[in-house]
Amino acid sequence: MKTIEKITLVLFSSLMLIISVILCLAIFGWINLDVVGDVINIAITDNVTSKVLLGLAIIFILLAIRCIFFDSSAKEKEENKNGILLENANGKLLITRETIESLVNTIVKGFEGAEDVTTKIEFDKDNNISVFVNLTVKENAVIKELSSNLQTKIKETVKRSSDLEVKEVNIKVRNIGQTNDNNIIEA
Repeated sequence: MKTIEKITLVLFSSLMLIISVILCLAIFGWINLDVVGDVINIAITDNVTSKVLLGLAIIFILLAIRCIFFDSSAKEKEENKNGILLENANGKLLITRETIESLVNTIVKGFEGAEDVTTKIEFDKDNNISVFVNLTVKENAVIKELSSNLQTKIKETVKRSSDLEVKEVNIKVRNIGQTNDNNIIEA
């Protein structure tokens, strides 16, 4: 919770407490409503007091409008859609979707049989990751073996790097690359 929200909450709570106490005292008959009315009338008719009350009323109106219509947690929730927010006693860490995509791309490019790669990452409510890899493989690659090795390596590396669980690694082979044979013997 940000500082302005804390201040708004304290001011609003204090005002509600004062109003509630006065209302309870009036209902139980421990305070005369005429006295309350006279105090309010004096405060409103006094030039200085009325200006102070008007300033406080405007501040309360603006703070109420801000709290009702401008939710600061919406921005934080929007940021969390683009990554996973981890918190501990020392602070917060946001691991973005792009960071994990870059990590996966680096892993895939490190394999001999993989060529061109694009990655998409999805998160669920429990901070589990689903990885979707589209890649082109080399002509001599064994696709089943390559995909199994990629899935294992991606899960292990993401877990080791970020301490996040990869729920699934889905691989789509979109093309088989052509090898360039420059050593053709002419007859």
